[in-house]
Amino acid sequence: MKLWDKGIEINKLVETFTIGKDRETDLFIAQYDVLGTMAHITMLQSIGLLTAEELSTLLSELKVIYTNILAGNFVIEEGIEDVHSEVELLLCRKLGDIGKKVHSGRSRNDQVLVDLKLYMRAEIQKTVAQVIDLFTVLQNQSERYKDILIPGYTHLQVAMPSSFGLWFGAYAESLTDDLHVLQAAYKIVNQNPLGSAAGYGSSFPLNRTMTTRLLGFDDLNYNVVYAQMTRGKSEKITSFALASIAATLSKMAMDVCLFMSQNFKFISLPDEFTTGSSIMPHKKNPDVFELIRAKCNRIQSLPNEILLVCNNLPSGYFRDMQIIKEMFIPAFSDLSDCLNIATFITDKISVTENILEDEKYKYVFSVEEVNKETLNGVPFRDAYKKVAKEIADGSFKPDTSVHHTHEGSIGNLCNDRIKAKLDKIIQEFNFGKTEKAIEGLIKG
Repeated sequence: MKLWDKGIEINKLVETFTIGKDRETDLFIAQYDVLGTMAHITMLQSIGLLTAEELSTLLSELKVIYTNILAGNFVIEEGIEDVHSEVELLLCRKLGDIGKKVHSGRSRNDQVLVDLKLYMRAEIQKTVAQVIDLFTVLQNQSERYKDILIPGYTHLQVAMPSSFGLWFGAYAESLTDDLHVLQAAYKIVNQNPLGSAAGYGSSFPLNRTMTTRLLGFDDLNYNVVYAQMTRGKSEKITSFALASIAATLSKMAMDVCLFMSQNFKFISLPDEFTTGSSIMPHKKNPDVFELIRAKCNRIQSLPNEILLVCNNLPSGYFRDMQIIKEMFIPAFSDLSDCLNIATFITDKISVTENILEDEKYKYVFSVEEVNKETLNGVPFRDAYKKVAKEIADGSFKPDTSVHHTHEGSIGNLCNDRIKAKLDKIIQEFNFGKTEKAIEGLIKG
């Protein structure tokens, strides 16, 4: 079954090529196709295109389909082109001609748009929850090890004193900025394209404000041409947000791999969280973090992949956009896997104490000495030259105590302020509004 079928048999090779992976990828958006249809037909009844009885009958059967999807009992049958065709087919099988009425005032163009936006919206909410879990672990580790010093590096050269409190806490705060980016994507996604039809509206008096409310969108994509232009754009912007989180995870994973090496010996993992070598019995490899690094680097390529598909398209719909689903949808589960394992294993990291007692790190305290001289009245440039001379002639003997108290430094991590920043961002997502709308639509 094809929603566009006019009774002309399509060449099988062409049909297979044009359908692509729709039947597989559409399973991810199936529940949202049902929700979009429920909202659409509720609106159709309000403008006289369905009777109250027809609406009630259709909604009842759509709820059955929705329940089957959530239970994993929904398939797109052989010979059925996509999820939109399958849902309409199921309605027609059960209800007859009434099922044919659900597509009035709608095109597959705006139907897949609303499905994808509802899907992205839900997946973003899941991603936020996982980011919060990792953030919490990072902050807990930051507090647990806040007094244990490590060398900080610039150019991979020993630079100044740092701490595990700063190191863990840095990645926690990085996630808050990533959530700012994700929130921007969410605001763009959370606008209703339904009613734009093929991209030029409809002669039916559609009530687009009503479907916006029923689906819990914050606003409309008002201009129907622009509503179609958000296909690809929404995915690209969301992929930038996913890539931002992936960049944080990738950088942290690189640090872990570096810090676990024998040349650093800053951190360790329980043996059961490492892998070995087939010929070297001493090996304990941080494979989990190496795979996080690789998977997250691949996610960071996604915005460019989407850009290259849709960058030179004019306004209006083109089939090119179909393949964006194939590259975009798996990114959520890939990032989810990385966030899940990173949260689990970061909590198991243990740290090495007294690292800076090693002789090779004595120059890490050089800036402390310069600052101490400056506090005693020596001009900073003169204090710098004095300490540089001591280092050059081998007479430098550092004071290894560290007294940093300003906001965000070793002695004042401001983890509570960072947590407050996170809480404010989460509140601004306002997930409760969409949850309430969808619950109302389902329970009806």
